[in-house]
Amino acid sequence: MTARDDRLKAQLDRAGIGGEVAEAAFDIDAVLQIWRRKVVKRELGLRALEDLGLQMELAELDVLMAVSAPVNEFGEASGEETMVSTVATRLAIDPSRASRLTSQLIKRGLLRRAVSQQDARRAVLELTETGKQAVEAVRSYKFLVLGSYLKDWTMEEIQTFLPLLERFSAWSERAACPSGPVAEEIAKLRDDLSQQDNS
Repeated sequence: MTARDDRLKAQLDRAGIGGEVAEAAFDIDAVLQIWRRKVVKRELGLRALEDLGLQMELAELDVLMAVSAPVNEFGEASGEETMVSTVATRLAIDPSRASRLTSQLIKRGLLRRAVSQQDARRAVLELTETGKQAVEAVRSYKFLVLGSYLKDWTMEEIQTFLPLLERFSAWSERAACPSGPVAEEIAKLRDDLSQQDNS
């Protein structure tokens, strides 16, 4: 434990985040940082594309997934018609980027434009048969890999882990609006930094 960590622990303590919880926060953060680096590199997605012999960029695969909109990833939105703006929203990317990517996939025969059944003036995106096969292969690959890892877990471990993971995944939303002692400590950090800038 470094002096810097001791100061951080004292700060957490002032915010009402005591010893064992602070230690757990350090441990969880360490695991998340390692996981984040792997996720940012998109190791599994890259490996899937390579192992399956699919000649496409990860961003293109993301667009195919957004058009396919599996319920487990996109919820009930999967039943909606998909337009370029829908892809941009589902992937949280700029509409012009979504437009470029969908155009590339149309040229490659993985997507096609169709007329909306709800509004004939509107163009919607659909997977071609080749696009569907690519999406199904990548999803199968992902669940084969994940399933092969989880098969060594007991059902009790899985049933304990999943609700905890879902609960934990909401922490960043809660972190977006801190309150009480946490907000006070953040304000103090901001003040300390602004005083250093003015020095």
